[in-house]
Amino acid sequence: MDSAILADPTDKNCTRGRQVSETHTTNPVFPPGRYGRRRERRRRPVLSIIVLALVMAVSVLLSIKLYQRYGQTDYEPQIVGWEEPADTTMQIKFTVRVPAGGATECVLRARDFGGNEVGRRTVVVRAAAGATSIEAEEPVPTTARASVGDILGCQPAD
Repeated sequence: MDSAILADPTDKNCTRGRQVSETHTTNPVFPPGRYGRRRERRRRPVLSIIVLALVMAVSVLLSIKLYQRYGQTDYEPQIVGWEEPADTTMQIKFTVRVPAGGATECVLRARDFGGNEVGRRTVVVRAAAGATSIEAEEPVPTTARASVGDILGCQPAD
C-alpha cells in the first residue's frame, strides 16, 4: 500500500494529547450500595469433588464386574460343518472351548438358502473330566430345507 495515502509525513512526528506514564493501581473502590452487594471469593467445591470421585469409583467397580461376567468368555464355539439328511432336520457339527470339565449351553440355528431362519435349538453339552474342548454333533429340527448351520452363542450351563 502507498504510505502517502495512509498518513501525511508530518503526522508521524506528532503526538495527540499529553503522554501518560504507566501507573500501577490497586483494586477499585466502589461506593457502598451503588452496584449491589459484592460477592466474596467462591469456596472450593469440596462436596462436588467428593461426589465426582465416588461416582467414578462406582463406575470402575461396575465396569470390572460386568467385564468379568460378560466380557471375555471361556465358552468359544466354532462351526466344523453341517449335513442336510432330510428336509425337516439338519445335523450341525461344532466344537466349543470350555473350562476344564465344564458344561455349556449353545444355541444352534439353521437357515435356508435365502438366509431366513428355518430352525433353532438350544443344546447342553458336557466336556469329559479334565477336557477343555467339546466336539459335538446335534440335530436341529427345521420347517423347510436348510442350507447353512450356525452357532449363535454359548454360555455356561446351569
